[in-house]
Amino acid sequence: MPKHPAWVGDMIGRDALKLRVVLPILGSLALLPSNAHAQSAGLGAAGELVDPDILRVCADPSNMPFTDKSGEGFENKLAELVAAKTGRKSVSYTWFPTITGFVRNTLGANRCDIIMGYAQGDELVQNTNAYYRSAYVLVHPKRHDMEGVETIEDPRLKGKTIGVVESTPPTAHMAANKLLRTAKIYPLAVDTRVTPSMGEVMIKDMLAHKIDAAVLWGPMAGYYAKVLGADVTIVPLVKEKTGSRMSYRITMGVRPSDQEWKRTLNRVIRENQAEITRILLSYNVPLIDEHDNLITQ
Repeated sequence: MPKHPAWVGDMIGRDALKLRVVLPILGSLALLPSNAHAQSAGLGAAGELVDPDILRVCADPSNMPFTDKSGEGFENKLAELVAAKTGRKSVSYTWFPTITGFVRNTLGANRCDIIMGYAQGDELVQNTNAYYRSAYVLVHPKRHDMEGVETIEDPRLKGKTIGVVESTPPTAHMAANKLLRTAKIYPLAVDTRVTPSMGEVMIKDMLAHKIDAAVLWGPMAGYYAKVLGADVTIVPLVKEKTGSRMSYRITMGVRPSDQEWKRTLNRVIRENQAEITRILLSYNVPLIDEHDNLITQ
């Protein structure tokens, strides 16, 4: 799977079903800890498996701008913040690629206690309160004839070569508006250990005039536009009238049994929202409020 946050695989699976695309479904039963494990001594509140001394994070080892073994992702930075604010001595990682089985083999197997970024409402994890909201975006060079386009329905996109990752939510909108005929489709399933992020590839292709524009998940678009020094316009696609939803509230994911841990994280989010937002903006993540307005500070 391309470099997306951990929740995207499952979200894509559900959206793809509407297009009659069959994708694997992750099993949620593995999230439920056995009674024997739940009685382990020294781990968090009664019945909870959370390590009180180390923030044990479930993460993809090669998933910029989210997480990376080098510690350079914004979720790595958020993990350090959470560790400090909850009195943990250090951060440790259980590394697993963002593929089918990610939750089952990490959080569900009790090998770690938190997924730093997970979409609100997904049943595979228990969500904390959301700490940011973002959307799929349209990216195009500045001063282009697409300046002012705010929706995929805009007739100015007709005939354009637009890059999009297969089976992601925007493809449904593009199909409905007959834009896939001229689109460049990028693969969903790639080995991120040896293949660059599709976000990076798409921005580079746009700068090389291989595509006119790109439609991709906002945090990826913002980060790679910044890293590559691309002079581009980034438009959150929040005005679509029909089709798959394009914006998501992002939370931290924990086990359903870890109620006290969730309350602790909600307090951390509430008391440190300004710092969390500062970290996200430093990675050029397009943040939107509940009224779909861009957050700039």
